[in-house]
Amino acid sequence: MDQFEKILGKQKLMRIFIGESDTFHGVPLYKAIVNFCRERKIAGATVIRGIYGYGGSSILKSSRTLALSQDLPIIIEIVDTMEKIEAIMPDIENMMFDAKGLITLELAEVIRHISNK
Repeated sequence: MDQFEKILGKQKLMRIFIGESDTFHGVPLYKAIVNFCRERKIAGATVIRGIYGYGGSSILKSSRTLALSQDLPIIIEIVDTMEKIEAIMPDIENMMFDAKGLITLELAEVIRHISNK
C-alpha cells in the first residue's frame, strides 16, 4: 500500500495564514506544520511566501529591501479528507498558540493525485 493514501473527489483544503518569523519550539512554524502533516501522512502540504500583504495587525509587509518588516506573509495549503483535516486541526491550533494567524477551510475538488510511492 502507498505510504500516502490517494484521494480523489470532494476533499478539504485548509489554508493557514501566518508570518514568516513565527516559530514553534525554535523551528519556523511553516516547517513545523508541514513536517507534522507529513508525519501524519496528510495527502499534501505546500508553503507559499507572499510578497506583500497584511493581517490582523494591519501592518503592511513587503519583500522590498527597504521595507521595515521582513516578516513576510506565509500561506500553508493542506489538502486531504475532512476526517484527516479535522484530526490534525487541534494540533495545528496548538502549534499556532504564540502566532497571530488565520485558518480557513474550504471544499476542494481533487481531480488528480499522483504519488511517487
